[in-house]
Amino acid sequence: MNNFIRVNCTKKNLKPIRDFVSGYLHNLSLSDILMNQIVLAVDEICANLIIHANHEDPSKFISLSIDLPKDMIRFEISDNGLAFKRSEYKEPNIGEHVKVGKKGGVGIALVNRIMDKVEFRSSDGKNTCLLYKKIN
Repeated sequence: MNNFIRVNCTKKNLKPIRDFVSGYLHNLSLSDILMNQIVLAVDEICANLIIHANHEDPSKFISLSIDLPKDMIRFEISDNGLAFKRSEYKEPNIGEHVKVGKKGGVGIALVNRIMDKVEFRSSDGKNTCLLYKKIN
């Protein structure tokens, strides 16, 4: 089973990423709800990297690999764009966003709620986001 994909940073590549993740997860016999939540979380991170970190520059790339350490699934998403500064991130009030009809700005908050662990690392111009979800 293929566990790696590399695409250039254009929004049209979000669908192939979703299809790749869905195809991989399909073989794990997860519930539809869990599968959709995981696909959403990975899609949010990839969209942020394509749009914000790499400014939709098709000469830049993001890579995604999927591994299955004991009783969990791990996604490793890497790029060479602008690093996400977690220390500057302020968790939004999702209820307030819904109440006032504000669009956007809740992706990382959703990812943090869906996944069991979220890590961001940057070193030597390479940025990596690691997403972990227990699947036992």
